Amino acid sequence: MFDTIILLTGPVEQPVLKALLLGHSPQLTVVPVVTASEFSDLDPGILQRARLIAFTTPVIVPPFILSQLRYGAYNFHPGPPEYPGWAPAHFALYDGATEFGVTAHAMVEKVDAGAIIEVDRFKIPAASNVVALEGLAYAHLGRMLWLLAKAMATQTEPFAELPISWGQRKNTRRGYADICDIPLDISKEDLHRRLDIFGENHFGIAPTIKLHGVEFRAVRRESELKPGQHGSLFATADAAG
Repeated sequence: MFDTIILLTGPVEQPVLKALLLGHSPQLTVVPVVTASEFSDLDPGILQRARLIAFTTPVIVPPFILSQLRYGAYNFHPGPPEYPGWAPAHFALYDGATEFGVTAHAMVEKVDAGAIIEVDRFKIPAASNVVALEGLAYAHLGRMLWLLAKAMATQTEPFAELPISWGQRKNTRRGYADICDIPLDISKEDLHRRLDIFGENHFGIAPTIKLHGVEFRAVRRESELKPGQHGSLFATADAAG
């Protein structure tokens, strides 16, 4: 009997999404999970009665949890199928993409590889930066979950798979770090693009140049900016190992 939803999302989203789901099925038990360590606290007995919903979370669900969920696990990914994996907005802007989107999909052991059940695409506005694009994606993803919430809260059957495949390149933290490792022969155009997109020190990774055993990291000084300036310079030097 389906009577439980395990809700994997941040602490800000937890009360809002819980209320949304209970609004469609008040008898549900909604179990909040924010961190990976909390999966070990789950009663194994509820998994046979549960569905898991993950919303904009970096947490990877353990395979033993996925294998025991009788009513499936579904992730709401803040990027289109062409950008599975890490930091989709960053990679889309770096690629010069003109379209972005969000994806709902079944969860399997391999990250961002399960059957896709819904996609919402939109044009990337001119001059968008990472923060703006991630904000748009978050809004579209919230709308997607709002539209699917009734089915998520009441439907016992698996969701229908769309005839859409994931992109072949799965972006990773390692790939993000590789782009931030600036080669000495980089073109001016590519340097400015990397600084604009990756220069905010997201995830604790900043564009870096290594020269003669010294590491220079990009920092942003917004107070010194003039219109049209990129606002990043290599200022912090550390001895490289």
